[in-house]
Amino acid sequence: MNYKTVIGLEIHAELLTNTKIFCGCKNEFGGDVNTHCCPVCLGLPGSLPVLNKKVLEYGISAGLAFNCDIARHTKMDRKNYFYPDLTKAYQISQYDIPLCENGFVEIEKEDKTTKKIRIRRIHIEEDTGKSLHDTTGDTLLDYNRSGVPLIEIVTEPDMNSPEEAYKFLEKLKEILLFTEVSDVKMEQGSLRCDVNIDLIREDGLKSNIVELKNLNSFKAAVKAMEYEVKRHIELLESGQNTVRETRRWDDSENKTISMRSKESVQDYRYFPEPDVVDIHVSEELIQKIKSNLPELPDQKRERFIKEYSLPEYDSRILTASKEISSYFEEVVKSFNEPKMVSNWIMTELLRRVNDECIQLSDLKFDKEDFIELLKSISEGKINNNAGKKVFRIMFETGKKPQDIIKEEGLVQVQDEGTIREIIQNVLNNNPQSIEDYKNGKQRAFGFLVGQIMKESKGKANPQIVNNILKEIIDNM
Repeated sequence: MNYKTVIGLEIHAELLTNTKIFCGCKNEFGGDVNTHCCPVCLGLPGSLPVLNKKVLEYGISAGLAFNCDIARHTKMDRKNYFYPDLTKAYQISQYDIPLCENGFVEIEKEDKTTKKIRIRRIHIEEDTGKSLHDTTGDTLLDYNRSGVPLIEIVTEPDMNSPEEAYKFLEKLKEILLFTEVSDVKMEQGSLRCDVNIDLIREDGLKSNIVELKNLNSFKAAVKAMEYEVKRHIELLESGQNTVRETRRWDDSENKTISMRSKESVQDYRYFPEPDVVDIHVSEELIQKIKSNLPELPDQKRERFIKEYSLPEYDSRILTASKEISSYFEEVVKSFNEPKMVSNWIMTELLRRVNDECIQLSDLKFDKEDFIELLKSISEGKINNNAGKKVFRIMFETGKKPQDIIKEEGLVQVQDEGTIREIIQNVLNNNPQSIEDYKNGKQRAFGFLVGQIMKESKGKANPQIVNNILKEIIDNM
């Protein structure tokens, strides 16, 4: 029988504010354990939370970027549950009046059509502490993360395959990066994703919804979803059904493992948070935030295609992050050859950056040095292969391109007289290739060009070589 997969996502993104959501403690990844916390973070008796206005503004920015309606009046709620790293035994979150509702993100399907994934809500809340398990089996608690501001993004169950969910997550990550409300570093826990998944058989039989947690990468999320699709089908085919539960993904075993039964809303016993005043959002604040929103990935992608005449593929790579797109545009301002800049960023720069796992801001050479290298290639001072060698040394040492060109003796031979002498020597030693070319064998011409470049140690200008070689042979 045929099955329809139904997937909804819950994404938690930590916000890039300087301080936490309800106190003045640093909002910063790392640091010695329990050094970024205070009585408010720890939920000590007598401490009172005060909402950080920047958290509200970042939440509105995200909501607008995801096409949401922004609530003019909202509030914080108390969500009651017990985890070892939740000191108060409740979390300050939002329940019935979220800050943002009714948004959407459009993804591109395999057939190039677009699909709208609806966003049910985006709300603000505090993060919990972190449990640390040592080698003796003891569990220690670090409260540096407690009180870090979050937005939780909840989608409608509009995704019908792990691939669609992956595309949505990639799009969501791009938008959050461009709006600069979160750094979305999954390895540091600033972006976390939970999956709700079930299947509907063509005769109407449904599997029970299963929640997947502990997904530390988008690839892990896709693997977990694929595993669950297979597991749900096998159970239904055998006359059984899934249990409504929360499961975790085990990377080492490549399978999901049951954690606990899934909670319902009633289990959390929500009620309005009495220690935080209600929130009133003015139209003026919304318009101010809207006017300051940056150009978002889809808009930038279309502009790059039109303004710089780039292929769609190039445009997608260059707009994958705000850092890369800004770097490209800054280089093009000084060196107006967009396609050449695009090629070098995609093939040489990003390859090495990704191999070394660094940011563009960590490069050892300046943007002006990169521009100088591209100009040297474009003006024929060095050829493309020599340019790659120069770039490698720049990347590894931070040396100036002109210094490398001189030290390595890479200046391209432009003098026609010198090139004619080299060509004549090669022709004298390869009479058969001349005859082959005259008999219509085009590969012979390429062979001769290769011999000339070898004779010149790669320094002869290839365009001049081609022009003079053709002229000489045609006149023989």
